[in-house]
Amino acid sequence: MSKKYYLFADRPEQLEARGIDRVTARSSIAFHTTISITGEWLEAFWCDCCRSTRWYYVCKTDTHTYKIEIAPDELWQRVTGVVHPNGNPSVGEFTRREARVKQYQGVKAFSTIR
Repeated sequence: MSKKYYLFADRPEQLEARGIDRVTARSSIAFHTTISITGEWLEAFWCDCCRSTRWYYVCKTDTHTYKIEIAPDELWQRVTGVVHPNGNPSVGEFTRREARVKQYQGVKAFSTIR
């Protein structure tokens, strides 16, 4: 079973890099804020040899040809439907730790703070 996560562009430069002219790229981003990029996605593949899942960046180059490479970290910021791989950067360590607690402790949880 593999999962696909589709990419989007949120800056005109990202569209220009894919062959869209400067004026069209700028007006598209100004009008839509984000644009879904067709023919590119991140996909997880299972490896029987190492018994793990690896994420790859897949780009469809023509009808029957794909370019596949290990997904770079910066692409995760432009994918729909995924959680940030290192957790939400705006969340503090205390909140992250408390979210993992299985039973709510209420005020007792604050006894560890000094």
